[in-house]
Amino acid sequence: MISKILNINKAIEAVTNRSESFFAKDIVLYQSKLEDEIKDKSLLVIGGAGTIGSNFIKSILTIAKPAKLIVVDTNENGLTEVVRDLRSSIEYNIPDGLRTYPMNFSDKVFEKMFLAEKRFDIVANFAAHKHVRSEKDIYSIEAMIDNNVFKAKQLLDLLVAHPPKHFFCVSTDKAANPVNIMGASKKLMEDVIMTYSDKLKITTARFANVAFSNGSLPAGFIERLFKQQPLSCPVDVKRFFVSPIESGQICMMACLLGKSGEVFFPKLNADRDLKPFTLIAHELLKQLGMTAELCESENQAKIKATKLTSESSLYPVYFFESDTSGEKPYEEFFTDDESLDMATFTSLGIVKDIKKRSTVEINQVIDKLKSVFDDENTAKEKIVKLLANYLGNFDHIERGKQLDSKM
Repeated sequence: MISKILNINKAIEAVTNRSESFFAKDIVLYQSKLEDEIKDKSLLVIGGAGTIGSNFIKSILTIAKPAKLIVVDTNENGLTEVVRDLRSSIEYNIPDGLRTYPMNFSDKVFEKMFLAEKRFDIVANFAAHKHVRSEKDIYSIEAMIDNNVFKAKQLLDLLVAHPPKHFFCVSTDKAANPVNIMGASKKLMEDVIMTYSDKLKITTARFANVAFSNGSLPAGFIERLFKQQPLSCPVDVKRFFVSPIESGQICMMACLLGKSGEVFFPKLNADRDLKPFTLIAHELLKQLGMTAELCESENQAKIKATKLTSESSLYPVYFFESDTSGEKPYEEFFTDDESLDMATFTSLGIVKDIKKRSTVEINQVIDKLKSVFDDENTAKEKIVKLLANYLGNFDHIERGKQLDSKM
């Protein structure tokens, strides 16, 4: 069916309108500082098999050669690909002390490994639930909050006793004025890590969708094309996009150049950089020499897909108005009441002086969440209400339909 090889880099450029990294100038400007913080240092990357974590590793290894790099992830196959990718390239300064461990960072075996290594200079945590669809029911919500909040706090308690020079924990643009439980969980995570910012040097970053990242809708487009299935996406949802390597560079600069308690974000422009998912669908079809055939329903699109041949010039797509819970028309990087530094970096803004919650307050909301999850009769609505009372600006969008009900 597909007669041409898709050029993902070309597709990414079409989505971002950039052939060069958005952060190239700042990386050059701070090259010496970055080298000093990486060269001969020991690194631990948790969740390093994912798109952002693996590109954080690539960004680091492009700058300088650390003494040791340990990568932890529950995705054993993903870890294998990270090593193969690095070893098959020439641009990375791979340390002799490169090791990967397929394990969960909350497991006892992780703690054993961590303590045996004595100390890390840099620890970066990318292990997180990132999908809005993870709020489908009380079980998926508990798993998400357990990973994004409870386990993050457990890791911080371990780090306090053995502090690295830099600790980074990834956040999301969905944490600013959240409308879904995933975004609310990441905002709570931000609050949790900030309570440790006087004990550890801690930074985080909110950023855009990563174009063609693992599990993303654009990555799903490619799967659909190779399986000769229709493309489907909302027409009324726009997102900021960064390339995979840009996602790693944001985290690298936030981790190594930021001050404790700071939240980094890309200085993207809403008028210029907010893009609809339909644009990506059209771009991929254009590369294949095809155009979209608009369908009126999922079923019609699926039927038309079964009739595709190597001579077909039209490809079935189903574009629809968003009607699922937790979907925001566009995302934000900061709120009106947050203090910003827009001068230090050319391409990055910084949220400074975030209101720090007390340890007592954090422990109380965590205890309440655990109590709700322990109740056999609990429901999603209780979690939404609890998070809304705590955060204040959590305006949950509930439509009674989840993304798992869509193609």
